[in-house]
Amino acid sequence: MMMKKLYGLILAVCLLGSICTGTASNIFVPAGNPNITYMGRVSKTNPEAVRFTYPGVSVCAAFEGTSLQMKTKPGSGAYMVEIDALDPYRIQIGENDSIVSLAEGLPAGTHQVRLMYAIEGYELKPEFYGFYLDEGCHLVPMPELPVRRIEFIGDSMTCGYGVESENPKDPFTYETENHYYTYAAETARALQAQHLVVARSGIGIYRNYNGPREGNKDCMPAMYEQTLFMNPDEHWEHRLFVPDVVCVNLGTNDVSTKGYDKVLLQNAYRDFVGYLRKVYPQAKLVLLTGSMLNGKGLADVKEALDTVTAERQSQGDMNVFRFDMSPQNGSLGYGASYHPSRRQHQKMALELTAYLRKLMGWN
Repeated sequence: MMMKKLYGLILAVCLLGSICTGTASNIFVPAGNPNITYMGRVSKTNPEAVRFTYPGVSVCAAFEGTSLQMKTKPGSGAYMVEIDALDPYRIQIGENDSIVSLAEGLPAGTHQVRLMYAIEGYELKPEFYGFYLDEGCHLVPMPELPVRRIEFIGDSMTCGYGVESENPKDPFTYETENHYYTYAAETARALQAQHLVVARSGIGIYRNYNGPREGNKDCMPAMYEQTLFMNPDEHWEHRLFVPDVVCVNLGTNDVSTKGYDKVLLQNAYRDFVGYLRKVYPQAKLVLLTGSMLNGKGLADVKEALDTVTAERQSQGDMNVFRFDMSPQNGSLGYGASYHPSRRQHQKMALELTAYLRKLMGWN
């Protein structure tokens, strides 16, 4: 325990002075190195500048030496850093940051690092360029990633909007958004599964937040194929990540303000589930309601999801399921803009983990 505390102190001190210039003795390992593993939707059109926009994208590597730095596009946003079994911590890539120290003073030997992109990056357009290692050190092959795979499709709850705030009157900021603490990431860790995220705050299944009754053209079904959100030039290759189960948590934004159409909501869900089945013929599809829904909106979304699920099952597709996470009531606090607090996300994760463990037989 003492060693872990000392080790953590070294990392904390390192973080306070995290901006490095690099030296001639550092060994640069570019982003295209085969020993760097990526989890999530990434663009490798330029393998030396790996791009991504969705939260939860992870960069994983095993490295030799006593220190580690990363090279990234300035102003890329925030990452959560996990090194070995130590407590995770957050780093912020500022406008003047390009080479950032992740750890110093590590015990000699081989270590593992996982960088998880913590926020929505479609405005910041992050790029990862590679790592700097100690002189004479190398990346080594990573242990195999978990065999289990989950895809999460959702909105601000799945992104982690406001999870690091404790004031429901706070507006949206990147500083309080953190996918690492969401029900999705917590569930994936609990089930020892890889996870891929396709999510954006404010998005709906047919109608984005406060959109027109007839719906929006840039809802999730229209954007789903994009490798980089709001970039139609590159379509994601689904063969790169074939999930065992897909969890869809949409509908909150569709019904969160007045003026939505229940029929259009249901039709959009029906079409999207049908499309997901074509993309993933063998995967289980779980249609979720999240903690922000209540009252008539919750009832209408449940009705739509129940109807679509029953229709699919009546057609012989017995791998479409329904699950409702508990609505929030304030007893666990609120995050920014009355989004789920970190404790609420933990409750959702406990519920969903138990459900998926039984559904998938993941003991």
